[in-house]
Amino acid sequence: MITYDMNMRGGMSKYEYLFQCIRRDIQSGALPPDFRLPSKRSLAEHLMVSVTTVENAYSMLVSEGYLYTKQSSGFFVCRRPLPPPQADEPEEEEASPYRFDFKANRCSLSLFPMNTWTRLMRQVLSRQDPVLLQTVPFNGLYVLRQAIAGYLYEYRGMSVSPGQIVIGAGTEYLYGRLLQLFGPHNVIAIEDPGYKKFADISLSYGTLWDYIPMDSEGIQTDRLKNSRANIVHVSPANHFPTGIVMSPGRRAQLIEWAGELSDRYLIEDDYDSELRFAGQPLPTLFSQDSRRKVIYMNTFSKSMVPSLRISYMVLPQPLMELYRSRLSFYSCSVSSFEQYTLAEFISRGYFERHINRLKRHYRRQKELFLAALGASPLAGVCSVQKSQVGTHLVLHMNTRLSDAEIKRRASELGLHLAMMSDYCRVPSLAHAGQAIINFASIDPEQISLAVRLLEDIFRADIDLKKSS
Repeated sequence: MITYDMNMRGGMSKYEYLFQCIRRDIQSGALPPDFRLPSKRSLAEHLMVSVTTVENAYSMLVSEGYLYTKQSSGFFVCRRPLPPPQADEPEEEEASPYRFDFKANRCSLSLFPMNTWTRLMRQVLSRQDPVLLQTVPFNGLYVLRQAIAGYLYEYRGMSVSPGQIVIGAGTEYLYGRLLQLFGPHNVIAIEDPGYKKFADISLSYGTLWDYIPMDSEGIQTDRLKNSRANIVHVSPANHFPTGIVMSPGRRAQLIEWAGELSDRYLIEDDYDSELRFAGQPLPTLFSQDSRRKVIYMNTFSKSMVPSLRISYMVLPQPLMELYRSRLSFYSCSVSSFEQYTLAEFISRGYFERHINRLKRHYRRQKELFLAALGASPLAGVCSVQKSQVGTHLVLHMNTRLSDAEIKRRASELGLHLAMMSDYCRVPSLAHAGQAIINFASIDPEQISLAVRLLEDIFRADIDLKKSS
């Protein structure tokens, strides 16, 4: 019987950890070709996990080509599994060395409907339609773009045609295409604090950028007007890492700024707008803009699984025509198999049900975390910035520790922790002592332990509060 120590998984879900353990043994040859794996029930009993955990791990291994099935016989190692990574190449991400990873902004993989996804993919492949083997259009399969357009109309109030949508392997890939489309003679404004990866991508393309400060309503448009920028990247539905939802007034100012000159555009990153736990979401900038100045971007990597590298952008019609004339020579970077499967997943209503399940799970997870925090001595030395969107919180700590000391102590306790200052162009006292807590990947039953470890970081501040 194959055996793995499930206590070594850290903050990783049981399903994901089991999948990685078996995959590693297949790649290394420890599980040889045609080796018959234990039944789902027997392995679940042996490892003291649920049958569903084993079932999800096996299904993922089948979908990625590591296992095959025989009718009424079980699961077997494929004869030609994917090769192990070479010594001179970085290996795939292994189990986190941290007990709890508050920095990783990833979803719980155990919530992904793997059985449904696998069944849909098998149905797609079983059609044996020659179109599956044909070249994918530069902007993605029409059937997927049509499904996305329908979803955006129904759930985000956006009226777009499939012809305005471009599908690509990740937001970073599409962002790179945009930089090529605009050319190097532009300056892009990026929120400060904000997601630094887009600044790094801009630099790699030789594009200049300006950092624009944030306030409680969003990016400061008065500072934007005095900058060199003619293009702005914003996340109005849920800014990371501050959690600010851009106010209606600030949105109107931003749209007005973009409409003043012909070369001004807004890039709207709507990366996790689906995960709203209360109230109605504000309309997208794209749907509010009548001058066709907004480029809308979103991804399925957050709402589905990170390995599903499918993102999309919606271009205003004039920009789409320019994209078609300048960049349509690029091949679509997402396989037809995945695109057809995702189109089925959306059009049959599975995506909507999956999002609703995620929202219920994360709402409960957030409630558990806030309850554990409220019952903890930490409550006396911190406040929580409230947000109804996304899977992270901002803890404002009343502490004498520097941000560097906080992260060092966290690391010693097995916590991976990021601070607001990590996302600032120039860290300042205004952003000191603000811890970013991504709770998505923390198992609900482990939340109390995670909070107790956070207590240990600020033990001196807690004791000082008690004595005062």
